[in-house]
Amino acid sequence: MREYAVLWHAQAPAKPALGAPCNGCGLCCLAEPCPMGMLVSRRRQGACSALRWDEAGAHYRCGVLEDAKALAALPGRWRRWRGRLWLRLARRWIAAGVGCDADLQVGKT
Repeated sequence: MREYAVLWHAQAPAKPALGAPCNGCGLCCLAEPCPMGMLVSRRRQGACSALRWDEAGAHYRCGVLEDAKALAALPGRWRRWRGRLWLRLARRWIAAGVGCDADLQVGKT
């Protein structure tokens, strides 16, 4: 098993059980980017640069999948990823609506 530390927001919800609905804990995206995250982050390891903390909701959200209003407020380079094809592809690549697929163990150091 590979061990590494991620910087997780103190108010983030606990990681759900494998297969349980996503609660926005963000651990999967903090550990490594999904295929869409690799494209927008330009990296294969480490936290996805598209991951956003939602202060009001106290959870993480994918910047690629944010609603049009939130995306319009982001820097211009993110706008190109909100096209219909990219959104469908992103939802598939992050398994949106499928449930937690992050087989990760959470520990404290």
